[in-house]
Amino acid sequence: MTKDTGTKGRDEQHKRDPSVLDGFRPLIVDVAVPLGAYYLLKDAFGASTFAALAWSSVVPAARTLWSLVREHRTNALAGLILAVNIVSLLAGYLSGDPRLMLAKDGAVSSTIGIGILISVRLGRPMMSTAVRPFLVKGDPAKEAAWQRLVTGASARSAAFRRHERTFSAVWGLALLTECVARVVGAYTVPVDTMVWLGTVFLVAAMATAFLVSGARAAEPMEKLLSAETAEPLNTPEAEGNSSLAIPTHR
Repeated sequence: MTKDTGTKGRDEQHKRDPSVLDGFRPLIVDVAVPLGAYYLLKDAFGASTFAALAWSSVVPAARTLWSLVREHRTNALAGLILAVNIVSLLAGYLSGDPRLMLAKDGAVSSTIGIGILISVRLGRPMMSTAVRPFLVKGDPAKEAAWQRLVTGASARSAAFRRHERTFSAVWGLALLTECVARVVGAYTVPVDTMVWLGTVFLVAAMATAFLVSGARAAEPMEKLLSAETAEPLNTPEAEGNSSLAIPTHR
């Protein structure tokens, strides 16, 4: 019975803790599926370049809409991404220009990047929700330490929040750079080449952001979090208990 309970506990903990696949699932759906759909429609079914691009854009647009419906709440960033998808799809349809469809993906990246940078400016860095589970790892002590650090209740709060803003800023700038590269490529590189090259731009931007934000922000944040977790709390209750304990030893 003990073994079964332990196994069940580990299974429940695994369900609560985020996995790498969970973090990258939106990327797989929004990038890999549309890219595969493009080549399938164009090469296997003989669709035109514009038609293949248009139909391959349906999946990410539908996923964004389904997220809004499923969560039953307004998500400003998701709404912006959905609006960009719909407007650019209609614009591409009316103009008949497949290059506009390719440039549209850059508009999505820029929307996300600008949203992240605005959140940094407002003091609520958006990417903290992504890095937090990987640093806290479901540990209640680290969760409490995180709260102290982000609310300013710790002497380490200023440094922690600075690195927190840096983490999001790196990702925002990386996505904006990817947007510029994608838009320029959409109008200077052959369409068939740009379909896969756009994915290379995105992967390169994400890899760069991952490495730079990890070295410049995530690692320092992890060290500060560990130090905060290991340090005893100087709460009024702890001080009171300490003062009561002094006469006892005498």
